[in-house]
Amino acid sequence: MQQYLERFRLPGEAAETNFILDHPMTQMTCYSNNIYPFRLFPGKRLERLSFAPVTIFYGGNGSGKSTLLNLIACKLELERAAPFNHTPFFDEYLKLCDAELTFGRGVPKGSRIITSDDVFDYLLDLRLLNEGVDARREQLFSEYEEARGTPFHMRTLGDYEELKRRNEAKRSTRSAFARRRLPENVWGKSNGESAYAYFTEQIRENALYLLDEPENSLSAELQLELVRFLEDSARFWHCQFVFSTHSPFLLSVRDARIYDLDAVPVAVRPWTELKNVRVYRHFFERHREEF
Repeated sequence: MQQYLERFRLPGEAAETNFILDHPMTQMTCYSNNIYPFRLFPGKRLERLSFAPVTIFYGGNGSGKSTLLNLIACKLELERAAPFNHTPFFDEYLKLCDAELTFGRGVPKGSRIITSDDVFDYLLDLRLLNEGVDARREQLFSEYEEARGTPFHMRTLGDYEELKRRNEAKRSTRSAFARRRLPENVWGKSNGESAYAYFTEQIRENALYLLDEPENSLSAELQLELVRFLEDSARFWHCQFVFSTHSPFLLSVRDARIYDLDAVPVAVRPWTELKNVRVYRHFFERHREEF
């Protein structure tokens, strides 16, 4: 399997402290609250990340999963669509970070970060598109009734297209008349199905992809479909993935390296040892007799 990103280094507590003491702006702020992403990772004793073809950041809210993805994406200048929490200190922190790529390889063209906001924006665009289609459909129904119900006499050659339209209305049903003039309504799928389709459309071979909680909007069944898609893309299509999740389904990706960001120090763990996965397991064990 291919790999493009090998290692990523964070500044560490000493470098962060030196910056805070030396930077004039930190003297005027309550920096514990205002200099994000400084002070986020030293308490976790996290300074260095090594990557596999599939690497996962696991942890609860506020654990730094999305921050790590955004730092990597910015350091590698990956394509992105949605904005993120870019504080005045983010670029200063980024200067203290370092990314190491596989020897002889740069970041492949097309590599990008895909966030939940990207997926939600896509779903919203679909909804707006279909609302527009629905409005146009009602307009065409009115045009159909008008074309069939009012007399028309062709007076010049310029009236030929209107004559054709009216003759078609007389020969067609209302639905057939509208269907020939409308783009297909793409909202035939559920939100989850459309979200899954978004990933399969955006992810192409030979690239690095950062995914921020891709399980959002996906049912359990579709999460398992996404697992198979990611595994096949890494194995056969030379993709490398780094993503954040707390879904037990996504955590089960074969041969993934999983960083437990809830642990101190941050540790690499098998997915079966993670707290969230064990909560699910214990829940179903308690209800075993009901199945």
